[in-house]
Amino acid sequence: MIADYLHQDAFAANDHLVNEFQAYSSWRGNLTQSIIRLSRWLSEQDLEDAQTALRIQGLVEKLREDKLNIAFVAEFSRGKSELINAIFFAHFGMRILPSSAGRTTMCPTELLYDEAQPPALKLLPIETRANDTPTQEYRRYQEEWKVFPLDLNNPDSIQETFKEIGKTRLVPVEEAKQYGLFDENDPDQKAAAASGQLEIPCWRHAVINFPHPLLEQGLVILDTPGLNAIGTEPELTLSLLPNAHAILFILAADTGVTKSDIEVWRNHIARSQSGKRGRLVVLNKIDGMWDDLKSATEIEGEIQKQVKTTSDLLGVPAAHVYPVSAQKALVAKVQSDNALLERSRLAELERALSEDLLPGKQDIVRDTTHSEVEDIVVAIRSLLAARRDGVGEQLTELTGLRGKNQDVVAQMMQKVQADKVRFEQGLVRFQALRSVFSQQTNKLYSLLGREALNGEIIRIRTEMEKTFFSFGASGLRSIMDRFFQDTNQSITKAAEQVAEIQAMMSAMYQKFSEEHGLGRVTPPPFSTLKYHKELTRLEKTFREHFNTVGNLLTTSQSRITRKFFEIVASRVVYVFEVANRDVENWLKAVMAPMETQVREHQMQLRRRLESIKRIHKATDTLEDRIRELEEIDRQLTAQMRELDSQLHAIYSALNADFESFVSKAA
Repeated sequence: MIADYLHQDAFAANDHLVNEFQAYSSWRGNLTQSIIRLSRWLSEQDLEDAQTALRIQGLVEKLREDKLNIAFVAEFSRGKSELINAIFFAHFGMRILPSSAGRTTMCPTELLYDEAQPPALKLLPIETRANDTPTQEYRRYQEEWKVFPLDLNNPDSIQETFKEIGKTRLVPVEEAKQYGLFDENDPDQKAAAASGQLEIPCWRHAVINFPHPLLEQGLVILDTPGLNAIGTEPELTLSLLPNAHAILFILAADTGVTKSDIEVWRNHIARSQSGKRGRLVVLNKIDGMWDDLKSATEIEGEIQKQVKTTSDLLGVPAAHVYPVSAQKALVAKVQSDNALLERSRLAELERALSEDLLPGKQDIVRDTTHSEVEDIVVAIRSLLAARRDGVGEQLTELTGLRGKNQDVVAQMMQKVQADKVRFEQGLVRFQALRSVFSQQTNKLYSLLGREALNGEIIRIRTEMEKTFFSFGASGLRSIMDRFFQDTNQSITKAAEQVAEIQAMMSAMYQKFSEEHGLGRVTPPPFSTLKYHKELTRLEKTFREHFNTVGNLLTTSQSRITRKFFEIVASRVVYVFEVANRDVENWLKAVMAPMETQVREHQMQLRRRLESIKRIHKATDTLEDRIRELEEIDRQLTAQMRELDSQLHAIYSALNADFESFVSKAA
């Protein structure tokens, strides 16, 4: 039973990719626990304010929800689903995804696991393509999806359920046009629709929620249909494929590299992903080249010839082309045939995938986590340093009073009182600064706000409707050029506003440092480059779409173009949402140190004044108060040492090579 496999402690001791992924997951879990221990210690020491607690909680959630996306891209009949079965599902002793001659994947299919949802296959009906709403938007409305529960104790029913993904139906050509699935300029489609009907997929998108051990640890597998679906479902081009940490592009040794293969590679993978790790080419079905009448050397020579041809046509190093037999690998794993598994060469691909994908993903997690932890610890260390400075100042004052009369104590009290008055006058300026800061942040948020952007999208949508058949593609290009110019300009103006806030806060930090001895803090930098880069990528993708249409748009092309715009618009909205979140975190990081230092300095002045008053009134002896402060100083020193120890533990977890966890996972 499938359920029995799901509860095994280890999936396969000799499965390199599975073991590496589990090791990466263990590394991530170990790092998460070290951050949780820091949070617990800060709370026990009364050093964790609400903002720090929220930042740590957000960091922990980000680590726990960390996803690793692998996309499988191929034209139909390349053995893509069989390859997924061989790599991830062979241990179930059966094919999980449908795999047979012809097309079995008719729509983009995601395999993932959400423990909050029961195991199920969710399908989005093809009819939803009649409007321009992106698939991502439909994820919010579960009632729009057809749900098929999965019985983990009945493998036959699971296989039968998954066949739904490949179902098609015949519809009138006009209906296919409504869904953007018929192009009158495509001679193959025109021939297929000669009878007045066209075969189309029943479903637009599929999501399989399945409790596979790797899916439970954050792996997400994307199974894509062929070139036609990539062209008609812009979300693949604009979002799902660019966001994949690895893309496996599958070819078949028996067909070689076809024209459509090259088109998919150049237009949807290589062009937008050049220089990125995790782009691997798989030459599948090499078992078709096995021949009992040929020597192993001859067969190897033919395979390498295919590899070189593939490498030359796609413009990739031959070392990045992996010849495999997914079907034989699946059989070998199911039957525990090590000789056949070795001959299938799947282990080489799995090793390359883990060595290329996981270290790159680990580097990303390291960078973001290191930055977050460092910001948190720097703030706590500054807080402890401020407290220790305050205690040190009090000790200096009080030890200077040893052997002095009451008049000297009174003078000291007057001095501290004067410091307090002067600082309170500075607080008036601080409150004025907060008011200006609030005005500046409101202006910044207005530049990145949804309201203005939504208004711009509505305006563009209206202009597009007027332009479609009046001015054709050239008119649309002009409209979209202006759209991207305006959105980029908003980001540029936001960067200018950030620079103003940064300069204002730098001046205020310097003034408080000079006048009141507060620590000098440099406001952290904030770059808008990544938002410009993403907008540039979206603009480039939209331009490439226009390169596929002529100056006069057909009805089907105009529908696809509208869909393309809606996806682009939703991605632009997402860019602005990310920018808003990043700006919000940056603004907190800019103001928080000032607020903390002001609060601590105010508290220290109050304590200094109270100590001297009590000594002046003889309610406390001088030596008792000095001993008390010395004990506080020792406690603060111990806290700083423990903070360094906590940080060292996190950095040790952060910098550990996840390979060290492999033996535990195996």
